[in-house]
Amino acid sequence: MKRRDDNTIVLPLGGMNCAACAAAVEKSLRAVPGVKSARVNFAARRARVEVGAGKVPVAELKKAVAAAGYYVPEAGGEEEARLREVADYRRRFLFSLVFALPLLAAAMGPHMGVPLPDFISRHDALVQLLLTTPIVIAGFGFYRRGLLPLLRGRAPTMDTLVAMGTGAAYLYSLAVSLPEWLGRVPPGTGELYYEVAGFLITFILLGKWLEAVARGRASSAVRELISLAPPRAAVIRDGREQTIPAAEVVPGDLVLVRAGQKIPADGVVVSGRSSVDESMISGESIPVAKEPGDEVIGATVNQLGAITFRAERVGEESVLGRIIRLVEEAQASKAPIEVLADRVAARFVPAVAAVAAAAFVFWLASGQPLPFALRVAITVLIIACPCALGLATPTAVMAATGLGARKGILVKNAAALQTAAEIAVVALDKTGTLTRGRPEVTEIVPLSGGDAGTVLAAAAALEKNSEHPLASAVMKKAASAGVTAPAAENFQAIPGGGVEAEIGGEPCLLGSAALMKERGVEIASAAETISRLEGEGGSVLLLARGGRLEGVLAAADSPRPGARRAVEDLKRMGMEVWMITGDNPRTAEAVARGVGIENQLAGVRPDGKAEAVAGLRGRGRKVAMVGDGINDAPALARADLGIALGSGTGVAIESGDIVLVRDEIADVAAALRLTRWAFRKIKQNLFWAFFYNAAAIPIAAGVLYLPYGFLLNPMIAGAAMAFSSVSVVLNSLTIARFRG
Repeated sequence: MKRRDDNTIVLPLGGMNCAACAAAVEKSLRAVPGVKSARVNFAARRARVEVGAGKVPVAELKKAVAAAGYYVPEAGGEEEARLREVADYRRRFLFSLVFALPLLAAAMGPHMGVPLPDFISRHDALVQLLLTTPIVIAGFGFYRRGLLPLLRGRAPTMDTLVAMGTGAAYLYSLAVSLPEWLGRVPPGTGELYYEVAGFLITFILLGKWLEAVARGRASSAVRELISLAPPRAAVIRDGREQTIPAAEVVPGDLVLVRAGQKIPADGVVVSGRSSVDESMISGESIPVAKEPGDEVIGATVNQLGAITFRAERVGEESVLGRIIRLVEEAQASKAPIEVLADRVAARFVPAVAAVAAAAFVFWLASGQPLPFALRVAITVLIIACPCALGLATPTAVMAATGLGARKGILVKNAAALQTAAEIAVVALDKTGTLTRGRPEVTEIVPLSGGDAGTVLAAAAALEKNSEHPLASAVMKKAASAGVTAPAAENFQAIPGGGVEAEIGGEPCLLGSAALMKERGVEIASAAETISRLEGEGGSVLLLARGGRLEGVLAAADSPRPGARRAVEDLKRMGMEVWMITGDNPRTAEAVARGVGIENQLAGVRPDGKAEAVAGLRGRGRKVAMVGDGINDAPALARADLGIALGSGTGVAIESGDIVLVRDEIADVAAALRLTRWAFRKIKQNLFWAFFYNAAAIPIAAGVLYLPYGFLLNPMIAGAAMAFSSVSVVLNSLTIARFRG
């Protein structure tokens, strides 16, 4: 159990066998006072519970799960529970198979011309009973889980269909055998269905075993992420080095990491120098140099010398912890397309039971003997499979989000996966997204008889307290030129315009041409210079002192490597690509031309980007906004899909619907291709799950018997049911073939 916050609780679940089970758990959880909503992911075996302002005790939620007939594994025991489930189904299947093979020979041998020993021929019913009973015992869980809920007034499940179908075959055969054993009828008089019950249970156990193995592969991403963290950590407490479990590291601990060891938490280096392999986060294979004051990220690998760092973020608060949390929550979420499947699955079992009863009555009324009608009813009960419907979407979501996490693409929920697959327009922020976000001052043009050094010094004084990327460029230029910035007072940032302050008691402005015009500063004398610099792709800053223009600075922000190729990839996918920027139209045109974008919206203030995105959405096509996840947050939220580029260490990991941890613009197209591929698999799964049941149930009911004399064998029905779920899971696993 994990309480994500005061309002969200994620519960692991055990004992579920079909989508109807998940629906029963959801209903029970929603009945708990204080629970606002509950969503159960059958494939992930997790419940995501949203509660109100007042805390709901986890014990109450566990009671609700138990009341529905299922359980919550102990903390940390989910993987053990999954492995136990796989081992249990494997053991039961192999045990059943030992008895099913001779049962098949005893039941079908005479019909196939295979001679049997005289003892078996004379005591055929008894031999079949003795061989079938151990198989029924091996499948006792189907009867316990399928029939007890009915006795307690709860909704039937897939196990109910299995219990009813195999139970009817077993009990009917027993009823036919009794007169023979009592000597009232000759041996072989009645039609027996022991082999139907035995082989159906064997097939279903095989299907459950294969399904559990395949589901484990689909959900392996979280286990792989968890395995990245080192199990032990060396901490320095009370002046002594101690080796403790990494999970026990707390913020403030001094942690020693030697060459070749993994870093157990996020923190800041306090001593030592080394190089760290951060490819797990950045995708960059070149090690990053670390020295005192630099940040380190948990689960990355220290390559060279020993370093000591102060732990700051541990456990779920670390970068790896947040990534794991996002993947878990994505795998526990539901896509909108899943709603239809859930509705069908919730009503499926009662509907199948009704169809089986109707077919039984119909064939009896039409003059067929009781064994014939019973065989049809059993076949209908067995062939139906709501499990395939319940697994269709979540297994694909699990496989896609897991693969994405391994590639540095974090899809935060299943709804985002579906939306991403429907995107037609991609809007890209310029600074920090299409460009490096690290502009450099390329030219300084003094005016009014001044010199470049004076202009740069004044600009540095004004930008000293600003956090804008252009401010960093000015400060870096001043430092490299050896220019000392004078003191500035009464600093004020002007959003989307620039900055203002007083230098030597004189009011000064540094910013855009629009800001100068707004403040009444005459800039006509610099129009030609401004036009030239903007035409070259530079962002222009104008410096005014005392209401008079004193100089022009140009800063260029070069495109990211691969930006043009990324744009071309999006276009090849049929996307309409736009660039949104606060820069002036000439600069925007130069940058857009350089990366191959024909459509741009320039001069957009930060607070206007959301409205720009809304305008693109207003044309009736789904829009994705790509930004750095910090100052683009409103636009990311306004888009149909927000894609945040970020290193995974800051606000970016909490922004947007998809987070590109490696901070690579090329991953935008890769993320959209992955979601399209995954959504195609979801639709394939749902189609085949619906098609299977739509075709199989009528055939099982005997619609082909009157015109063609064809009646489905119950054992074939059992095999088809068992493998329908497996096929859905295996189709989802083909998502792993995605290469980006």
